[in-house]
Amino acid sequence: MSESSHQLDPGDLGERLRIARENAAKTQAEAAEAIGVARTTLVAMEKGQRRVRIGEIQQLAILYGTSANALLRKESVHVELAPKFRKLAQHEEAPVTEAAELMAKLVRADVELENLLGIDHLRNLPPERRILPGDVREQAEQHALELRNWLGLGLAPIADIVSVLELQMGVRVFVRKLGAKISGLFAYDETVGACILLNANHPLDRRTQTAAHELGHLVSTRMDIEVNEIDELESSREEKYANAFGRSFLTPAQAVRQRFAEVTAGATSLTRRHVIVLAHLFNVSREAMVRRLEELGLTKRGTWDWFEANGGITDEQADQVLGRPRIDIARQEASRPVSVRTALMAYQASKRGILSEGQIARLLNLDRVEVRGILNDFDIDESEANAATSILG
Repeated sequence: MSESSHQLDPGDLGERLRIARENAAKTQAEAAEAIGVARTTLVAMEKGQRRVRIGEIQQLAILYGTSANALLRKESVHVELAPKFRKLAQHEEAPVTEAAELMAKLVRADVELENLLGIDHLRNLPPERRILPGDVREQAEQHALELRNWLGLGLAPIADIVSVLELQMGVRVFVRKLGAKISGLFAYDETVGACILLNANHPLDRRTQTAAHELGHLVSTRMDIEVNEIDELESSREEKYANAFGRSFLTPAQAVRQRFAEVTAGATSLTRRHVIVLAHLFNVSREAMVRRLEELGLTKRGTWDWFEANGGITDEQADQVLGRPRIDIARQEASRPVSVRTALMAYQASKRGILSEGQIARLLNLDRVEVRGILNDFDIDESEANAATSILG
């Protein structure tokens, strides 16, 4: 790479360097020290007032966890994520800051790999529905039903909400291990679209509810970054709306009433078995199911509290009724260094010679041993597939 190899306007290059630095959570002083210049010089570089040398770009790319090619590529989309997540990072609790930084890294890696591979990300979001004066719960119920119809879901139970979000709407959904109190994060950027981060430490049914809650924010207040924490009070109309939207989207009133009549036909009281079957049908937690039944007037208020005071409804009881526990694939995947989708894109970038092993490691914030393991796993899978194809052919 020669000194004249890039034709970017100095101002554009400086802006890219600033965005990359902020996304990497590096200060101007740290960046200046890395390339051996004064902080004022780095400021001038970011403002386009001082030409950036190729060697400096390469050193800064390493510091920022990206590549010189990514910084210099004219067609590359450079997303200013840092300001979008700054509100989250200002939260008083460290776990929220860490989760925000993790989300930013995951989104950056996702976008960078898509750009390198020429992948067009699906974007199929419904029009934003602002919350109007009046009963927010009625509005949420109506909007949830409208979105279901818009997606062609009707009143059918949703088996996998993450698939709906990713495959039908183009939402970037990540499932990673977060602090215990954090259920999820939501952010929207015009360039990269909607992004949701769910806590892999939480059970599948809780993650499902969190995803539906965040979908409510996407529908109503998508420009506002949001952190969802366990047992958070409905302190605003926006939170009341998101909670009501989530319930309505996962458990539509008409569908719940119909299923309730079928499951409890002839019964004089709501039993644990009834709750377990209904919760399983709608893929929500037992508590969420009972609370919804209470809300719809299908059982007495305080029914869930009675169950809780009398031994609760345990996982063991659910396993006995349903046969065997549901496998939580996403939770298993979250223990991997990166998601299968990201790993596959990284493998393709390596295979095509677009990124080196070291560049992939920096982009994904992994060490080279982890990257080598990921690439080797895909090599083995592809070799086996090729072998199978040759045998069949």
